[in-house]
Amino acid sequence: MFRFFENMVDPYCEYDQTDRPPTRLAPFLMAYAQPFRRVFWLAAAGSVLVALIEVGLIWVMGWLVDVLAGEPAEVWAQHGWKFIALGLFVLFLRPAIQFVDVALLNNTILPNFGTLIRWRSHRQVLRQSVGWFENDFAGRIANRIMQTPPAAGEVVFQVFDAITFSLAYMLGAVVLMSQADIRLALPMLVWLVLFGLLVRWTTRNVTPASKAASDARSQVTGRVVDAYTNIHSVKMFAHHESEALYAREAIEHARRTFQHEMRVFTKMDVMLVSLNGVLIAGVVGWALYLWMQGAASVGVVAVATALTLRINSMTGWIMWALTSFFRELGVVAEGMETIAQPIDLLDAKGAKPLEVTEGRIQFDGISHHYGKGRGGLDRVTLELRPNEKIGLIGRSGAGKSTLVKLLLRFYDIEGGRVLIDGQDIAGVTQESLRRQIGMVQQDSSLLHRSVRDNILYGRPEATEAEMIEAAKRAEAHDFILELQDPEGRKGYDAQVGERGVKLSGGQRQRIALARVILKDAPILLLDEATSALDSEVEAAIQDTLYGMMEGKTVIAIAHRLSTIARMDRILVLDGGRIVEEGPHDVLLAQGGLYAQFWSRQSGGFLQTENDDAAPEAKTRGEAAE
Repeated sequence: MFRFFENMVDPYCEYDQTDRPPTRLAPFLMAYAQPFRRVFWLAAAGSVLVALIEVGLIWVMGWLVDVLAGEPAEVWAQHGWKFIALGLFVLFLRPAIQFVDVALLNNTILPNFGTLIRWRSHRQVLRQSVGWFENDFAGRIANRIMQTPPAAGEVVFQVFDAITFSLAYMLGAVVLMSQADIRLALPMLVWLVLFGLLVRWTTRNVTPASKAASDARSQVTGRVVDAYTNIHSVKMFAHHESEALYAREAIEHARRTFQHEMRVFTKMDVMLVSLNGVLIAGVVGWALYLWMQGAASVGVVAVATALTLRINSMTGWIMWALTSFFRELGVVAEGMETIAQPIDLLDAKGAKPLEVTEGRIQFDGISHHYGKGRGGLDRVTLELRPNEKIGLIGRSGAGKSTLVKLLLRFYDIEGGRVLIDGQDIAGVTQESLRRQIGMVQQDSSLLHRSVRDNILYGRPEATEAEMIEAAKRAEAHDFILELQDPEGRKGYDAQVGERGVKLSGGQRQRIALARVILKDAPILLLDEATSALDSEVEAAIQDTLYGMMEGKTVIAIAHRLSTIARMDRILVLDGGRIVEEGPHDVLLAQGGLYAQFWSRQSGGFLQTENDDAAPEAKTRGEAAE
C-alpha cells in the first residue's frame, strides 16, 4: 500500500533542461511541480473532503443534542439506523479517507517533491561554468541546494495540509452557521475579515524577515565551511581565535535577524488571541441571545459553541502554518538566487562533437581580460603542430593559466578564437572538447571516494588491469597497496578523504597522473605536474611523463625550467603576450627573459619575487595564475 503511494511520481523522470530558469517564485515552483499536477489535484480534493467531514461532525453533534431531547425508545426507533450508519462511517470510512489524504502528502509529495528539486537543482548547478563556481563559496552553493528542496516541500505540504483545509473549513463553518440561523454568520464573517487582515499583516512582515534570516544562515554556513575546508591554513597560521571571531560575526548577524523574525510571531500571537476572543464572544453570545429569544434550539447553541472553540484551537495552527509557508517561501527565494541563475557558458546551437584527427591547435589573436580590460591575455597568436610539445613559462599573472582555461573553454573568449584541427572550439560541445584533453594540475584535488574511483574517473569503462597498469606507470601502485582507511578498506578500495587529504601531496599527484594516463587523451596539459613530488619520485616519473607525451600535442606550464628544457619549443609569456619562443638552447643564446630566468634559478625554480610586471590580483577566476 505504501509502495503504491511512494511510486506515484518518479522524481528522476525525463524533463527538458533550460538555460534560463524562471526567476520569479511562482513559475519557478510550477516548473518543478509539473510531474505532480495529478497528485496535487488529488491532495487538494482530499484536504477539502477531510475539512468538510470535520465540519459535518460538528453539525451532527448539534443534531444529536436536539434529537436526544425526546424519549429514548422513540429516538431509537426513529433514528437508530442513522446512529449505526454514523458509527460505521466514523469507524471505517473516515479513517480510510484520512489515510488517503495523509498518504498523498506524507508518502507521495514530501519525499518525491524534495528529491526532484534536489536532483534537478544539482544537475542544473553542475552545468555552470568554472568561472561561476570561482565567484561563489562552495559551502553557500551546497547549502542552498540542500535547504531549498525541504523548504519547497514544506510549502507544498502547508498548501494542502493547512491552507486548503482551513479555507474549506472556514467556508463550511460559515455555511453551517447560516443554515442554523443566518444571523450567526454575521459575527463569523466579521471575524474572517479581521483574521484575513491579520494574515496579511503577518505575511507581509514574515516574508522579508524570513528571507533575511535565511540569508544570514547561509552566510554562517559559508564562513564555517570555508574554515573547515582550509583547516590546514587555519592551524598553520594559528588563526583559531580569529576564525572563531569571523564566524561569530556572521552568527551574531543570524541571531539578530532571527530575533526580528520572532518579534513578528510574538505580535501575531497576541493579536490572534484577542481576535479569537471576539469570535467566541460574538458567535456564542449571539447564539445564547437567540436561544433566550426562542429563535434557536439548544443544538444550535451547541454547534455554535463547538464550532467557535474548534476554530479558536485551529487558528494558532493555521497562523503558524501560514507563517511557516511564507518563511519557507523566503528560503526558496534565497535558493533561487543560486539555482535559477542562467547558464551563460553554453554549447552553440547545433554544436557537434569535436573530432581530433591530428592534434593541431591554433590560438588566433585571442584576448581575454576577465571583463576588466587588463590582465589575462592580449592578442596572442600561436600554432601548435600535431604532436608538438611546448613549454610555457612566465611571471605570475603573465597569462599562462588563462591560456589553458581558454583551451578547455572554461570561459568564453572575449576576442579571437581557438581551433583544434580546424574546428572552432566555440562550435563544438564542451563535453567532447574536454574528453579530448588530459590535464594534470599543480594542486590535483581528489574526490572523496576510493582510489579506484579516482583513477577510473579518467576512463570509467577501463578494465581493472588497465587501471592498475596506469597506476604502475605513475609510480603509484606500490604505495596504493599499502593504503588502509579508518573503516578498514585497503589498497584500491581505500577512501582518500575530502580532496585527498588522507594522502601526501606526492601520493595525490601520482594518483592524478594515473588518472590522466588512463584517460589517454590526444591533447595533454601539464600545469606544474611534478611540483608536489620529491626529487627521487620526480626522477623516476620523468620518463613516464615523456612517455605520456608520445603521440600527443602537449602544453606544459612550469616554474622548474629543467622539466621543460627538452620540449620542442618554449614560450615566454609576459604581460599577456608571447615575448620569446624557441628551443631551450636558442632562447639561452638570445640572452633575453628566458636566459635571465634560467640564470636566476635556485633548485630549478623560476624566481618571481622581484617581478614588477605582474598585474595586481584579479578576479577569483585568475587567482590560479
